[in-house]
Amino acid sequence: MKPTGAARLAGVAGDPIAHSLSPSLMAAWIKAAGLDAVYSPFRIAPDDAEAFFRALARTQCSGLNITLPHKQTALAIADQVSPAARAIGAANLLTFRDGMIHADNTDAAGFLGALLARGVDPERGPALVLGAGGAARAIAYALHQAGVPEIRLSNRSRSNAADLARDLVPDARIHDWDDRDQALDGAALIVNATSLGLSGAGDLVMDWRRAPTDAVAADSVYKPLQTGFLRDAAKCGLGTVDGLGMLIGQARPSFEAFFGIAPPEGVDAHALLHAMLEPAL
Repeated sequence: MKPTGAARLAGVAGDPIAHSLSPSLMAAWIKAAGLDAVYSPFRIAPDDAEAFFRALARTQCSGLNITLPHKQTALAIADQVSPAARAIGAANLLTFRDGMIHADNTDAAGFLGALLARGVDPERGPALVLGAGGAARAIAYALHQAGVPEIRLSNRSRSNAADLARDLVPDARIHDWDDRDQALDGAALIVNATSLGLSGAGDLVMDWRRAPTDAVAADSVYKPLQTGFLRDAAKCGLGTVDGLGMLIGQARPSFEAFFGIAPPEGVDAHALLHAMLEPAL
């Protein structure tokens, strides 16, 4: 269906924004569902973000997905904040109703959804989260809420890891960055929530020989899909979960929030986005 003048509007806001895969994913779901709707990317400079969000809330726009660097701004201006967004300290979803701005964070649910889609039970053993930024906070929150028996944290700045633990996982075990390989002992799940692995950022190197062979390595990075972190883990026999699963998982509740229905099951979202990323591999 081609959009009409009555089309429902939603989008994604960030700076930069051209790299975002969300418009392609949402467009595929909109088409499959036969909706009269448009999902658009908005490149918004940081100094303009608050005014833009407030102005859009006064229109017929259903809401926005929020990416870097606006997640804290989105949280700060919201009239209503979900428990997840408040705990994580960032919002990746704004919905607009009756001029009010509601902030939520679907990154945590998206990560758990990615694990479950690959048959990974997050409760089966200790989890190691590498990093202490926004992605790490969402992932640690998700694992803690899911009842993971032990959460280990390691970050280049130990104080940032300690802040994350204080805020979200008080009983977490913190390992110095140079000693992060020790945290692999007995771990069931190892998650890269740093920017290492992004194209041009260098790889996150681990001594995977210390990890159990039935452990799973997961990466929040999806450009490239096969990071050195995942490739090296697979060479040592570990299962892997790439970053597309988290991206798709966080988009599903956003689509439902914007358009009132769940994404159509007939769209192979992973295959769609994988094909888009292949030229960069």
